[in-house]
Formats: sequence, structure tokens, C-alpha cells
Amino acid sequence: MPRCRHEESAVSVLTQEGFEELARAGERVDESLRLEFIDGRIVEKAAPDGCHGRIIEWLTRLCIQADADRWLYPDQGLRVEKYRKGNARPDGCLAPSDTFVGQGEWAGPDGVLMTVEVTSGDSDTGQRDRVEKPRAYAEAGIPVYLLIDRTTCEVKVHSQPDGERYEMVATVPFGKTVTLPEPVGMELDTEPLKNWVR
Repeated sequence: MPRCRHEESAVSVLTQEGFEELARAGERVDESLRLEFIDGRIVEKAAPDGCHGRIIEWLTRLCIQADADRWLYPDQGLRVEKYRKGNARPDGCLAPSDTFVGQGEWAGPDGVLMTVEVTSGDSDTGQRDRVEKPRAYAEAGIPVYLLIDRTTCEVKVHSQPDGERYEMVATVPFGKTVTLPEPVGMELDTEPLKNWVR
């Protein structure tokens, strides 16, 4: 497995099916291991810490209060990127209940209203969460991408995907209220996020 992660030639010939087999093998060895295949390369996703988990819990409660027929699915694998056929594992996928019923570990993005990422502070988070993930989610047509950036203490709401990128990005510091546009359709008071910064 390490050779595929570090050798450029191995990554360039890796198929989506090959990646999924590699990801399954890695998770059997180490249950905390989470692999993603974004922008043509395999990356490990850092294991979440307690504050990361608390942010996802907080956001899940708010999403349920806004609409009880939706759920923020943690760590649901998604097939994203139209050109490279990437596989991402967002920290959360907001979707109507039953959206992923009958699908496997890597589901299609149809029905996903919003993806959520919470930065983990690992060395790759800047490129992955701020550059590669927004592009991949926009290519997949996911209406909203919410980035909770614990490094910069900001929330970024990406919306209006055009098939290549998000045309709108609203950035607010922790403590401000930001609108999560339709189809999410809720106001998010980010004040509590100040409590969960490392």
C-alpha cells in the first residue's frame, strides 16, 4: 500500500475499483485509516479529534432542527469529480433520509444537499479541504459545500456549482451568522465554534 501512495506512476494508473479495494484493505488493517482519491492522488484523511466530533454533533442537531426529514451522514463515501472519478469521504453529507439506502460504501452524489469538512490540522488539509474538495464537490453538482476551518477560525459556504467550481463563496469569522442557501435553507450562528478550536 505505501508504494501506491508515494509513487506517481502507481497513482496515475490506479482505477476507481482498484482504489476501493485498496481502501477496504487499509481499513481492515487499521480501522482509523480513511483513504480518499481526489485530484488523481490517494491521501489519508486524519482521524478526527474530540473537538472535530463535537462540531459534527452540533451541526447535526442544527440540521435536524431545521428539517427532521434530513440527516447529516458522517463519513459517507461519495463518488466525485467527473474527470478523475474521485472518491471522497466528507466529514458530513446532508441528505434526505434514505438517500444512501441500497448503496455501498461509495455512493453517488445524487440527493446530497451539502457536504461538510472540518479542518483537522494535518499538513495536507489546506490543499485538500480548501482547493481539491471544493472543486470535486462542484464537479459532482453538490449544491452547498460548508468548510469549517479551525486553522483560520472561519466558515466558508460554497454554493452555485457550475460543474467545475462554486461561483459563490461566503466567508465569515467564527462568531458571525451565515446563510446556508437553498436547498439547505438555514441560518448558521457560528459563535459556538469558538469553543472547539485547538
